[in-house]
Amino acid sequence: MTITKQTEDNKLILVLEGRLDTVTAPQLDAELKAAFEEHDTIEVNMEKLAYISSAGLRVLHSTHKRVKGSKTLLISNATGTVLDIFESTGFSSFLNLI
Repeated sequence: MTITKQTEDNKLILVLEGRLDTVTAPQLDAELKAAFEEHDTIEVNMEKLAYISSAGLRVLHSTHKRVKGSKTLLISNATGTVLDIFESTGFSSFLNLI
């Protein structure tokens, strides 16, 4: 998985491409922790993300719990399989999907 960073309107956008799985989830976790030290709003763009495993879901869930209330985690452009996984696992009920 590759992560590209973009800044737009006082928020950091992390563009994910490839697969978010057991191997790559620690990379995203580290990026999110570092990003929230400097930014109040982080958008994770999943337009080019082909797959997300339970390890990726754990990173999103733990990040959501850690920053809830004080900062904002946005998930954008989740499509196809990734969106289906969010819906079937109930993640779509608490993640900020845009």
